Amino acid sequence: MPVIFLLTLIIVLAIAAFQLCRNRALASVQGNPRDLHSLPNSYGWHGVIMVALPAFIGLAAWLIIQPMVIESRIASFFTAETLTAGSSLDLLMSDVRRVAGGLDAAVANGAMSAEDAANFAATADLRAKLADLGVALGSDVSPQTLAAAQAYRGLTATGAILRTALTLALALAGFAIAYRATTKDFRARNRVELVVQGLLIAASSIAILTTLGIVASMLTETASFFGKYPFQDFFFSLTWSPNFKGGSDLGILPLLWGTLYISFIAMIVAVPIGLFAAIYLAEYASQAARGWIKPLIELIAGIPTVVFGLFALVTVGPFLRDYLAQPLGLGDSGASALTAGLVIGILNIPFISSLSDDIINSVPQSLRDGSYALGATPSETVRQVVLPAALPGIMGAVLMAASRAIGETMIVTMGAGAAAKLSLNPFEAMTTITVKIVSQLTGDTDFAAPETLVAFALGMTLFVITLILNVVALLIVR
Repeated sequence: MPVIFLLTLIIVLAIAAFQLCRNRALASVQGNPRDLHSLPNSYGWHGVIMVALPAFIGLAAWLIIQPMVIESRIASFFTAETLTAGSSLDLLMSDVRRVAGGLDAAVANGAMSAEDAANFAATADLRAKLADLGVALGSDVSPQTLAAAQAYRGLTATGAILRTALTLALALAGFAIAYRATTKDFRARNRVELVVQGLLIAASSIAILTTLGIVASMLTETASFFGKYPFQDFFFSLTWSPNFKGGSDLGILPLLWGTLYISFIAMIVAVPIGLFAAIYLAEYASQAARGWIKPLIELIAGIPTVVFGLFALVTVGPFLRDYLAQPLGLGDSGASALTAGLVIGILNIPFISSLSDDIINSVPQSLRDGSYALGATPSETVRQVVLPAALPGIMGAVLMAASRAIGETMIVTMGAGAAAKLSLNPFEAMTTITVKIVSQLTGDTDFAAPETLVAFALGMTLFVITLILNVVALLIVR
């Protein structure tokens, strides 16, 4: 039974359980809901939970475990020599799935019977037969691959039957338990709220588990990198010069300098403009003006970063080169740290403005009224009362915006160039950690080489930097 049909069947059973459990609860009190412990719908929702939750959990677990079990069984069809002759198990499984799909297509089109597909032995004839059906195998099919594909089809079919039986058994068992437990004294509301609380906890745990998974994957590859490249050269070398032929110099300092320098320029642009815009909107603008200015500012946040990159490439960069860099003799390239920093700063304006506006508006009105009562002007009230009260939240917004600036990639790629260098000249091309992470993982590279694994070390370093900034921001806000 297909998974979609099985999901539909579970939903139908859940709807039926809702109605039957609700009716049973009302029948237990002769239709008088006042005598029930919980509302009638709570009994219905308890039936839905008991049917759907075990079935969905069982189905999800089966879909995760079944491929691993089948792969372990299929691996026995290939000898150790086959696996060490340049063909990994993943590639062999890809061939097996492609041949199994071709056999399924042949059976579906009537080109061969199900029995023939299970017992077919001539690999050359199979390739020609499937080619007539428009199924290209891409290479000759070995006898081991064909036998594995036939076993794969059998295991998959058996797994589908067992999956359907398990899922329906869990759904029906849950329905029986819910129906039997439905009495007038059953605390259905408590049970439903407990399950909902568990679902909310699970949803909130997804972000934590995702973070832990990211850290674990980064740490393992970072450890592999430092096993092949000295950590002191990585953290203290002033040269970034990767070479897949050997002799690479993978010092992070030039990349770290470019990252911090461009982010510093971005914050010089974003913080004053965003903060002043927030002060105007919160303290001076009328409701009518606020109604159209705030959405226009926040519209910037919806523009894709690649568009900002194009803006930096064709507008900001040439403008800075032609009107500042060349006349001052500071450079002749449109790609520079200043170009990327200015555009990233523009990108961060709505982020700082929106957060600061909300924080300033959260300052109690009584503080403003007390300041006005003492004779302070609106400007003095903003400067001496509102901003000091809102300062922790504003600093948190600034640090979070700095984290966004540090992690920006597309604008830096298109606006700052790719030169890893230590320089104070903002009109020179520079690059950042994120850009080099992309470049080291792009193309046909040896994944076990230090030049590729360095991307994970760079990512781990960037993760630690942004994590520290976010922690500091949360501490300041609190």
